[in-house]
Amino acid sequence: MLELVKAGGWLMLPIIMSSIIAMAICVERFLKLNPDKVAPRGLLNQVWAWLQNKQLDAEKLRELRRGSPLARILAAGLANAKHGREIMKESIEDTASHIIHDLERYLNALGTIAAVAPLLGLLGTVLGMIRVFTEIMVQGTGNAGVLAGGISEALITTASGLCVAIPALVMHRYFLRRIDEIVVTMEQDAIKLINAMHGEVQIKDSSSGKAS
Repeated sequence: MLELVKAGGWLMLPIIMSSIIAMAICVERFLKLNPDKVAPRGLLNQVWAWLQNKQLDAEKLRELRRGSPLARILAAGLANAKHGREIMKESIEDTASHIIHDLERYLNALGTIAAVAPLLGLLGTVLGMIRVFTEIMVQGTGNAGVLAGGISEALITTASGLCVAIPALVMHRYFLRRIDEIVVTMEQDAIKLINAMHGEVQIKDSSSGKAS
């Protein structure tokens, strides 16, 4: 492995650093974007039960604000429910925009790595071929070892760049898709709470299918 890194030249260093950063981002985002932690099932039913039983007080609102992202969205809506449907909706949307920004943290960096890594590999290819043609001009085609070294440098950096870029691109798309699914779930629960608070519908227990 060390021989491959040496053969790839100095451009292997930024490629390796990119792979380490991409892996760290993937692990961190995989843990943070757990749907059960971001938008826990049953949270809306629990909140609605508190409302029905008149148990929702300032302490429970503070508990919600310290909880999951969905809990913070519901808490923002509940805190402004008395001001009318539109104000409640606006407060939920404002809180949701901050939460979505947090969910997308580091994904721009991951996408940048997916785009830059193959370019670093391509740069290594160009530099390797320049080295090959320079040696041909100086020594002719008789020194096969030097020519092979330049060609191997070109191929190793290209392959390394692609090995970093392909998984980074796949995980970038995967995390964006997961965020979309989480956002849809949070939107549905927020809309249900808004409609229920203003008497348009009742919230149904997702486990039993009965209205609370």
